[in-house]
Amino acid sequence: MASTTRIFGSRCRVLMAASKSAAATDKSTATSSEGRKTAVRVSGILKVQTVSPALAKFIGSPETSRSGAIKKIWEYVKSHNLQNPSNKREIFCDDKLKTIFDGKDKVDFPAIAKLLTNHFPKTT
Repeated sequence: MASTTRIFGSRCRVLMAASKSAAATDKSTATSSEGRKTAVRVSGILKVQTVSPALAKFIGSPETSRSGAIKKIWEYVKSHNLQNPSNKREIFCDDKLKTIFDGKDKVDFPAIAKLLTNHFPKTT
């Protein structure tokens, strides 16, 4: 099998170097292969948004990303030992968690993302 340098010439190194820099991007800016700073658009679960007053009170911040909210909930569950020992996918909700999980006594992990959608209002 021929080496990639023989097939693609020196362009292969440039392409591979660009993909490495794209993988290690900062949330606000990225450096192109030419050394220029370019803006990176953050979207999806990493996008910081305003949250409902109930979630803001729980997290302690009026804005957060979806992944940041889940991380804070997970920290709270671990620190207060609220995970079901027989079924690790379940969380026992105390009064503080019931305020953000619609008053439910138990919540399983796949349902957390669905229950958090009410706390992240859509912006158009």
